[in-house]
Amino acid sequence: MRLVLFGAPGSGKGTQAAVLKKDLGIPHISTGDLLRAEIKAETELGKKAKSIMDAGQLLSDDIMLGIIEHRLGEPDAKPGFILDGYPRNLAQADALDDVLARIGQPLDVVIKLEVPNEAIVDRCVVRFEKEHRPDDNPDTVKKRLAIYADQTAPVAAFYEKRGKLKIVDGVGELADVTARIKAALDGATAASA
Repeated sequence: MRLVLFGAPGSGKGTQAAVLKKDLGIPHISTGDLLRAEIKAETELGKKAKSIMDAGQLLSDDIMLGIIEHRLGEPDAKPGFILDGYPRNLAQADALDDVLARIGQPLDVVIKLEVPNEAIVDRCVVRFEKEHRPDDNPDTVKKRLAIYADQTAPVAAFYEKRGKLKIVDGVGELADVTARIKAALDGATAASA
């Protein structure tokens, strides 16, 4: 199974990916986690990424695609993967399709988690207080939501045209949202069989 978990920042993509990773036995590839690892290691990319992320901005497409392509080339991603946090714009979606076609790993499905902005801000405030992640600062979250609406939301139509998009209500208890995602995955698997 090769899937993208898609949705606004704070919509629950990472939380759901952690659950699905265990259930599906495939790696959860989070661009956020990959970037945070670079930041923690204080690499050149990490330093550059930190200043951009702290300002609530997104990294350039070529940097992100290189990170993703490298990670998808690792052996544990051969049977499938859960991609979280990428693609974030139409150019990235198109470039990702090209990379996946080249490596023979086309996407099976894109799950879009629908969560109202108010709920996202509330979730991020809680996460900011617990984890102190600069990108969860309420002002930064509002900037990220504006960028999402402008640049990332159109990616849903890109995948809908390709018959890959499944929309899932991302509000509710963790297990309930997971069950909705699994039902969408079952539907996608049946449709492609």
